[in-house]
Amino acid sequence: MSPPRSDLAAIEALVCRDVGRQTSELIASTRGELAAAAQSLSGARSVGLITGFFVPRGEVAAPETDGPVGTALLAASLVACGVKARIAVDAACADAVRVAVSEAGESPLVDEVSDIAGAIETWKQAAVDHAVAIERCGRSADGKPRNMRGVDVSAWTLPLDELFLGGPWVKLGIGDGGNEIGMGKLPAGLIARTVPNGEAIACVTSCDRLIVAGVSNWGAYGLMAALAVLRPDWSGIIARFLTAERDLAVTRATVERAGAVDGVTARREATVDGFGADVHGALIDDLRRVAWREGAD
Repeated sequence: MSPPRSDLAAIEALVCRDVGRQTSELIASTRGELAAAAQSLSGARSVGLITGFFVPRGEVAAPETDGPVGTALLAASLVACGVKARIAVDAACADAVRVAVSEAGESPLVDEVSDIAGAIETWKQAAVDHAVAIERCGRSADGKPRNMRGVDVSAWTLPLDELFLGGPWVKLGIGDGGNEIGMGKLPAGLIARTVPNGEAIACVTSCDRLIVAGVSNWGAYGLMAALAVLRPDWSGIIARFLTAERDLAVTRATVERAGAVDGVTARREATVDGFGADVHGALIDDLRRVAWREGAD
């Protein structure tokens, strides 16, 4: 069997790749961060997760499929492994998160946040030791959260950056475009130089470990696979949640029961960032081949 370090590098290579957003330099700048994030998370006892990205475009006004799906599956796997987990989301995306959690199983707590100070206190009382932000739009340089088109989405986006930064927990960020919580860890000006609309959208909220994935859900799946490598006692449990079938089931549920849309196409269909189940399923199958040696000689 290959040493874990090479397995973790292989996992990172699968999930951290540019899928057409001109993020290759962002990914190169954060090489090794997935392994470091997973190593830290492997010792967690209480995890708080933050997600939810709202899509206001033309006649469409809905949460996107990227974020809630990966967050729910990661949180469910942690709970099944004996780690406390709770997910913070604001009202605009709360239904999508609740549906994703219901379909994923294990029922991690979902906190619909309206009072950020209260949410920080709740996390402190729950002894949260790791915060994980997954596909959550964060503050840009002018203080406003902006989508990839540069549109100010403040009206639908509570500043959960304050919750992310509000306690002593280890802070892990996962994003795919440059405007998500955690991207402030990147070198100054990198997003502006490389990503379309980068100067306007670049999130300034930093983190301890940053995963720049091709699709943010993939970053969550990469963490799950890496945890399976690092914690053999968790491996069989996590394997139940990281399957192509469960990914598709949770995605479909958010669309059919919560009205979620693809963040790229703005269509109400079971796709994520313009990719269908064939792409996401193949990625998960590849992760399973690395982390669980499925199909290996």
